Amino acid sequence: MSENQQQGFKRINFFKGFLTTEKDWNDAERYHIDKRRLHNRMLHSAGIVRGYAGDLRVNARARGDLSVEVQPGYAIDGMGNDLMIFDATIRNINLEEFRLPQTVYVVLRYYEELTDFIAYKENLEYKGHRRVLESCRVELSQTEPDIMREVELARIYLEKGVQRVRDARDPADPKPNEIDLRYTPNGGLAGSQLPPHLRLRLENMLMQIRRGALEYTRRGVIAAHDVVQACNTALMLLYANLLDLRNIFDIFKLIIDTEGEMALDVDVHHPNIAQKKEFSEYRRQVEILRGLLAENKNNMDSYMNLLAYQSKCAEIAISAVAGEKAQIEAPSEKKDAPKIADIKDWEGVKQMPQPKPSMDLEGLTWVLVDEIEILNKESEDKHIFQIKEAKDSYRSRQKLKYPDGTTVE
Repeated sequence: MSENQQQGFKRINFFKGFLTTEKDWNDAERYHIDKRRLHNRMLHSAGIVRGYAGDLRVNARARGDLSVEVQPGYAIDGMGNDLMIFDATIRNINLEEFRLPQTVYVVLRYYEELTDFIAYKENLEYKGHRRVLESCRVELSQTEPDIMREVELARIYLEKGVQRVRDARDPADPKPNEIDLRYTPNGGLAGSQLPPHLRLRLENMLMQIRRGALEYTRRGVIAAHDVVQACNTALMLLYANLLDLRNIFDIFKLIIDTEGEMALDVDVHHPNIAQKKEFSEYRRQVEILRGLLAENKNNMDSYMNLLAYQSKCAEIAISAVAGEKAQIEAPSEKKDAPKIADIKDWEGVKQMPQPKPSMDLEGLTWVLVDEIEILNKESEDKHIFQIKEAKDSYRSRQKLKYPDGTTVE
């Protein structure tokens, strides 16, 4: 559709007697193509859409040569084009095309190709291609990829004399001649695709790890705070419906790394816990989890193994501190002790709820010989008790409390 002073999208409208031409039908197709690309550009970020087939992952070949294998997958470029590979694709690196040492980029580019040509023998004016193939190519580039034209799948820094390309031993720090996947863009996908029962299982496991780490924080293990916060962050992402197989392995890499740091902290600063058999098993489980992540098999089987081993690891962590006294405990509830009246002077006597039979005050011993019971008419009359020139407010029904907590009414 024309971009000059475009007022909107024009959709073809059929009616009785409408004589269509090839232009009408091509315009109708162009309408849907433009709308789909607009949707991709505005509502999805460009990049590899995780979760389909092999995620366009680039691997070194087992034969150990200068070639890479791109797994099937789906991506969106900056123009909104759909880029899809249905089968694994092999791309050879021809060193004669590059001036080494140099970084080589493995990219995916969209292209269209007219196919299914037909010509009618009866009238050669009627001929043309019946289909347009929308496809993409895996190519090697010497320039930094432009997301508007291509999607980066990997990059490799090739040294002089390179004989083979390898998968990175440490994906976070690839070395020369190793496949670097750190710069691959992730395409936008709204919401989690994790099944509800696996989502619930993940939530329970994160809560279990968090509870165990909290027990270590109460015993003075500083690194356990990082485990707690890593679980808190993962739970927030889970509650925001953003966790699934596209990113859960990256999330757990952080959690497992913090668990390893916690184990190191315990070994150095808490020998009473470190020497336990259960904690030795905990360290072993952490290394098993690191090995699972290092396989880079980000699929459902790996996810289920991750859940199983991590749950076992969390159980062992809690058992390792069982019986250890916590350094940080909840404060016990303090009950206010009844206040005892101070009878150093007569003001102290006034605060006593009941008079004592005898008391020493001001150097003298005072003995109780009689008592007026207020609000008892018989006692008041017996002692000829009266209140003069004052409002008789003491007879109102009020609850009064002495300093020691005694209530009178």
